[in-house]
Amino acid sequence: MEELRHCATSTRNQRLAGIHALAQFIGEQAPEYIDWWAQIHLIPVKKTSQPAITYLDKPEMDALLAAPDKQTSQGRREYALLLFLYNSGARASEAAQLKIGDIDWHAQSVCITGKGNKQRLCPLWTVTIDKLRELVCERAATERVFLNRFKQPTTRSGIHDLVKRCANLACTLAPSLQGKKVGPHVIRHTTASHLLQAGVDINTIRGWLGHVSLTTTNIYAEINLETKARALAACAVGNDTEVKVHWRDQPDLMEFLHNL
Repeated sequence: MEELRHCATSTRNQRLAGIHALAQFIGEQAPEYIDWWAQIHLIPVKKTSQPAITYLDKPEMDALLAAPDKQTSQGRREYALLLFLYNSGARASEAAQLKIGDIDWHAQSVCITGKGNKQRLCPLWTVTIDKLRELVCERAATERVFLNRFKQPTTRSGIHDLVKRCANLACTLAPSLQGKKVGPHVIRHTTASHLLQAGVDINTIRGWLGHVSLTTTNIYAEINLETKARALAACAVGNDTEVKVHWRDQPDLMEFLHNL
């Protein structure tokens, strides 16, 4: 895998996990292969570094939202999709599968079906609700929310292409985007980071994004420099250290005490 195919360590570990699982299944079903299973199980998993999480700051996200041409119907569709991704923190697959009936127009919320068919509720801004209402018009509740220019449901790859295209256009407004690979998951990271910067507790963000484990959400707390800076400022030590004077060395205080 590594020497001939030049695969990364993470890819090698994924393939090895599949081999471990298959060997375990064979060993449990056929006892004569237990020794072989044990030998396979001894192949270790290599340590790999955690890739850095990319997210956009507020000016970069504003530039991305301003990229679509809202004077055209296609631009309005693109803007509504980008706004929904940023508002909800949804994955590309979740946005592609979203149906009109999943939106509660009165409560201004959306029911998102994530991994393992687990559902979560996310509140929506008024502007997001308005843009989605314009998008769906009077279509049936069973239809998909986001359609392409051919009036067909938008696919996961279509959403990736849309975000990438808008990110290239946004580079003129935010030059810092040129060095970043922007995709739907980067917008998801951006949502989590901005929620954390706004003071939202980490457990609420976990439910917002649909994470099973809080450990996954804690990554955003580790990478968010602005939150760390605020914590550092709260316990900062001043340059001028106050010197405490003993009460015996204060003549005015001693005179006051003698005159009591």
